[in-house]
Parts: sequence; structure tokens; C-alpha cells
Amino acid sequence: MNRDPSPDYRGIVDKLLSEDPFSNWMGIEVIEANKGFCKVRCRIREEMVNGFGLTHGGILFSLADTALAFSAATLGRVAPAIDNSISFANQSVAGDILTATSSSLNITHKTGLFEIRIENQKDLLIAMMKGTVYRTSQSLSQ
Repeated sequence: MNRDPSPDYRGIVDKLLSEDPFSNWMGIEVIEANKGFCKVRCRIREEMVNGFGLTHGGILFSLADTALAFSAATLGRVAPAIDNSISFANQSVAGDILTATSSSLNITHKTGLFEIRIENQKDLLIAMMKGTVYRTSQSLSQ
């Protein structure tokens, strides 16, 4: 009896990252990928802070959005975000290493609901995002 091998979740995410110039500019690296789950991180550089010397909110949103996109992709279909909301809990500055962890909460045939947490190198919560994706019928190919 032949069984299909388990999907290569890390391969899916690595391929997406290799084709994502913005996430590469941010210096995002993949730590872990599994079905409906992805953990990524990046170091905050001087050009990523705002006029107050804090990590720009757009950088935090982008890090969370990348984790969301990658975790949704592990489910095997193209799944663009249709709704995201983010709440900022604590400040971050240049030099911080931020980790975004995206976990699926509910997956249906058409949508997926995810929670994304961003924490710094001291495990301090920096931001939380709720993200909803639309699961198209288009398969992802490795």
C-alpha cells in the first residue's frame, strides 16, 4: 500500500520566502513550519524605526503578515489575507530580535482564521494580530 508522503511544509514556506523581495529586505528567516503554523523572525535595523526611535508599526504589521501568509500556505492553497487587525502591546527598538508565530484557529473550505503573536528576544509580547485569509482553489506547487 503506497501512501503519499507528508507535505513538505518547510519547503512550501522556503519557496515563498525565496520569491518574496520585501520579506528578504526585512531579513526574515523561517524558524519552523508545520500544517497551519509558521514561526519567523527578524532583527530590527535602524532603517526600520520611526522618528521616535521605535520599530515602525508597518514593520511589525509586515512581520506578522508574512507569518500569516506562510502559515496559511502550508495548507496547500493560495490564500490571500482579506482582513487583518493588529494591536501593539509594547515597544520595540533597533537591535531587537522579533519572532512572529502564526497559528491557525479555524480552517474552513473557503476561509482561515489565524492568531499571530510577535515577541522580542526576552519573550515580551510586542503585538498581536488576528488575520483572516480567503482560501482560493489554486494549489500551491513546490
